[in-house]
Amino acid sequence: MYVVTLITEPGMLEPALVENLRNAWGGGDAQWLSPDEAAEFAQSGRPGNFEMVRAELEALGVDMNIQPAEGRRKTMLLADMDSTMIRQECIDELAAEAGIGDRVAEITARAMNGELDFEGALLERVALLTGLEVSVIDKVLADRITYMPGGKALVATMKANGGHAVLVSGGFTAFAGPVADALGFDEYRANTLLENAGKLSGDVARPILGREAKVQALEEITARVGLSQADVMAVGDGANDLGMLGRAGTGVALHAKPSVAAQCDIRVNHGDLTALLFLQGYARDDFAG
Repeated sequence: MYVVTLITEPGMLEPALVENLRNAWGGGDAQWLSPDEAAEFAQSGRPGNFEMVRAELEALGVDMNIQPAEGRRKTMLLADMDSTMIRQECIDELAAEAGIGDRVAEITARAMNGELDFEGALLERVALLTGLEVSVIDKVLADRITYMPGGKALVATMKANGGHAVLVSGGFTAFAGPVADALGFDEYRANTLLENAGKLSGDVARPILGREAKVQALEEITARVGLSQADVMAVGDGANDLGMLGRAGTGVALHAKPSVAAQCDIRVNHGDLTALLFLQGYARDDFAG
């Protein structure tokens, strides 16, 4: 048995659309997880025209996903940070403070879309920050970093139901630590910016946390806490997230680059991070935090 989930921005999901789709596919009764925002219905199999209908709904601002009903509620969250749990790319914000924002942002965009080697692109961008005062990090955290809506509810609800939450970032510990604390993550992994005499040295500590290191984190942490990879919901937006998204029980491409979304079965382009709770069958009334 499968479950079809439809999610929009609050107030945008029309009951008639849900009923028409359910009837056309012979699905079960619609269950509303949040009025006019999220609904689901049981389905005996994947409809042959699913992708065509999905594309039509995408154009209407509706995220539609289908997944096996059994085991969809997960007990570990493995989340990317930049452009996932927060709205920004931290290195781009540091570069903006250094007056080279456009140059670095272009490299970031290409790396996240899979056009450049992640590690090489990271080292190239960090080198451009050589000499930047370390104190700028606190300024960026205070003035430039904003959280993706729904993040606190996602982490709190999964933890309230016995889950373990891990932030794993190709960005930097100087940002991942405060973000993890603010959102309630149990632990985090990220790269460490090296500094000298209060200024960035233009390098990061080795080994660099990239695509394979995110997969390694998935393997190591699940083994340590006694879970299987099938118990994990992973979420990310960039090419360096594809490894963990493919290995997790449920991998969610959130507002992802087109080349990344194309490789993921579960996609959220219109909802916020609470969509990950709706995908697991939580109703808004079930949310913690």
